[in-house]
Amino acid sequence: MGCYCSKNATSPGYEEPAVLAAGTPFTVSEVEALYELYNKLSNSVIKDGLIHKEEFQLALFRNKNMSNLFADRIFDLFDVKRNGVIEFGEFVRSLGTFHPNAPVEDKIDFTFRLYDLRQTGYIEREELKEMVLALLHESELVLSDDVVETIVDKSFGDADKKGDGRIDQDEWKAFVIEHPSLIRNMTLPYLKDTTLAFPSFVARTETEV
Repeated sequence: MGCYCSKNATSPGYEEPAVLAAGTPFTVSEVEALYELYNKLSNSVIKDGLIHKEEFQLALFRNKNMSNLFADRIFDLFDVKRNGVIEFGEFVRSLGTFHPNAPVEDKIDFTFRLYDLRQTGYIEREELKEMVLALLHESELVLSDDVVETIVDKSFGDADKKGDGRIDQDEWKAFVIEHPSLIRNMTLPYLKDTTLAFPSFVARTETEV
């Protein structure tokens, strides 16, 4: 992939490939490939070497003005420092969760935080409903309100084993283990052979009833 110039070391949020490779499923050469991709994305709208939300949406939808709850949540989780941008280290570490060799526990934890919209440490029924609606919208599926409510009620009831009106991390883990398709989109097989094609995180889930 070519060597890194010293100027890269001073780029915002830059971390050495060897450091990132040591903490993720990626090899050093794959991290270098991801840096080229990151550099392209982070300068697609605002040329500052950081991925802004509009650049993230442009990569996902080819439209920087398209907003979606699912895309917003993915961006928020990639933005670990919560400073409104995705730095290179955050990009690689977050993307590592989607690697086929990443621990299943990491994938389950990521999806839990994805659905925990209000960051309370629990998934409440309304949060589940919002995400179901967002995912249906992304999949371009149109269901009646009654069907959506049935899906949400069934899923929430199955997951909320304690019956306390909220899903904690242990309940979510047990629910996902029973329904592994919930994290199917958390694995992107081609990350084993990283190229400059930006992986799409848009979920095409099958709703389990």
